[in-house]
Amino acid sequence: MTPATPPEPALDAADGRLGLARRYAPGVVLTLIITWAAFGLRTVESLQALSPLILAMLLGMAIRNLIGVPEPARPGVVFSQRRLIRMAIVLLGLQFTVGQIALIGLPGLGVAAAALGATFLFSLWLGRLLGIERGFAVLIAGGVSVCGASAITAFNTVVRADDEDAAYAVAAITAFGALAMFAFPLTPAVLDLAPRAYGIWTGAAVHEIAQVAGAGFQNGPAAGEAAMVTKLSRVVLLAPLVLVFAWASRRTWASGEAGPSAAAAAPPWFLFGFMGMVAIASLIPLPPLVVRTSAEVVTFMMTMALAAMGLEVDIARLKRKGFRPLVLAGAASLFIAGLSLGLIKAWGV
Repeated sequence: MTPATPPEPALDAADGRLGLARRYAPGVVLTLIITWAAFGLRTVESLQALSPLILAMLLGMAIRNLIGVPEPARPGVVFSQRRLIRMAIVLLGLQFTVGQIALIGLPGLGVAAAALGATFLFSLWLGRLLGIERGFAVLIAGGVSVCGASAITAFNTVVRADDEDAAYAVAAITAFGALAMFAFPLTPAVLDLAPRAYGIWTGAAVHEIAQVAGAGFQNGPAAGEAAMVTKLSRVVLLAPLVLVFAWASRRTWASGEAGPSAAAAAPPWFLFGFMGMVAIASLIPLPPLVVRTSAEVVTFMMTMALAAMGLEVDIARLKRKGFRPLVLAGAASLFIAGLSLGLIKAWGV
């Protein structure tokens, strides 16, 4: 009697997994090396103002344009850029609870939401006026109105812009956010802002979370805490904003207007995972170790994604995009700062 042979499907599946691992490994290892280098550079005193995400993107760009990316590494680079950022955004939801957002009250939340929505629409309008491609303008609009690099990568799942567009948007918004981080602490006395009002303004107008912390806590603990809670409320609004934009874009592009295909505007389903994590964190008291570890994992995964983005950026193509997107990022940054400050004063927040 002939001995039974092992089931073919199991062997095929194992071989398939091994093949995928071999295919992705070179690029994933390359982005890991860049990520570790970026965290190492944070220990240099002159570079501590830069987040590891930005350092990783700059290192990736340097490697791409000075050395080049080996062809075997490309599949893993694409995996790190497109898949890891989605997993990171899902895990990011564990950092927020509905109770945290309630701490700034309805007026504070109203300032953040109104400034976010108005800035997004203003940026799209100005981008059209400046003749900037719609997808590129969307990335800048999302980055300024919500939360910098994380929002840019989330919106890019909808508009599918070039890697150069995404890198340009991240660099421009980081630059203006850094300027705000140093400028905002000089203003409370001039603008007659109490610590809480200053914190809400900072959280509503400054782009990256690290920049908000840097600007907010320079005016004391009360200002810093209000700034961080307000910023968290903006980040929580990322998922609804991207989903509404994807739905509206799908309807617009399906009706025949110029733009990416309707398929490209498919809803980014991972954002439902983000909202699910927010719900879990709000309903179930999570151990501090879990929250802290998930935050560290999110930062590491996002840093890998930004390293991969840098590896895809051709500086020669970036230069050809000119200064108009930079003008848009600057104008949008001024708009959100001015509008949120006006709302705080008008509403007596």
